[in-house]
Amino acid sequence: MGEPVRSATGAPGQDAGAVYALGSSQGESARLQRQAEELAADSAVLLDRVGLLAGQSAIDLGCGPRGVLDLLAERVAPAGRVVGLDSDPAHAAMAAEFAAGRGLGGVEVITADARSTGLPPGSFDLVHARTLLVNLPAPAEVAAEMTRLARPGGWVACMEPDTEHALCYPPHPAFDRLHDIFTVAFRRNGGDPWIGRRVSELLRRAGLEQVEVEARVQMYPHGNSRRTIRLDLVQSMRPQVLEMGLATAAELDELDAAARAHLDDPRTVVMSGLLFLTWGRKPGRAA
Repeated sequence: MGEPVRSATGAPGQDAGAVYALGSSQGESARLQRQAEELAADSAVLLDRVGLLAGQSAIDLGCGPRGVLDLLAERVAPAGRVVGLDSDPAHAAMAAEFAAGRGLGGVEVITADARSTGLPPGSFDLVHARTLLVNLPAPAEVAAEMTRLARPGGWVACMEPDTEHALCYPPHPAFDRLHDIFTVAFRRNGGDPWIGRRVSELLRRAGLEQVEVEARVQMYPHGNSRRTIRLDLVQSMRPQVLEMGLATAAELDELDAAARAHLDDPRTVVMSGLLFLTWGRKPGRAA
């Protein structure tokens, strides 16, 4: 069963909105819940690349309300250990509730900053993060912390998006406008919408070896909730967009309605971008 949420020693939870580019809201929490289901197949591929084994230990940094806790737990069962970590106490509580509800053995959820967890070095066979580096203003700090947490011979694995090649066909001005608003607001919030291509370099600079990269296209069929991911992300950042003066509330409503109607047409082709699956090994031999 999942253990109660606690704060990691020496690394108290921070205001999530201060470091997380998409902010903190019920809508964003719900989107992250959906995302866990939508990206589960891609995450399973990444975890299979590193060959996590029964009895080993793993941590999911920035797990949000669920992350990949279930995927990790099923791979290390029955005697393995899984830790979920998030800076938002509300998300950490939701993750603990998820683990308990699923009856996931050996799972603990803590509240801490992924850039400085306060956990002992060399604690895990696998250190994992999904769509975390993209949201933080100092991704190199997270890469360094991930490497520190990995045991010698252990793995670090990341799944991060790269949105440069997003497209919508036939084109629609509302979609294009919302894509531009997303890029500006996200970058001003400290995120990097093109982080995917950079992760391999970040991991090498952090000291990892045998770094490998695989790219997967984010293209979802009609009816899949991730088809509107760009619009949903703008909705998550709506308070920031308004505060920055990038659009008025009325304009956002009109753009959102028009873009959703266009994407609801099954003939419309939409691609959100690329997902980069990146993994590398920490030098040395496991004890």
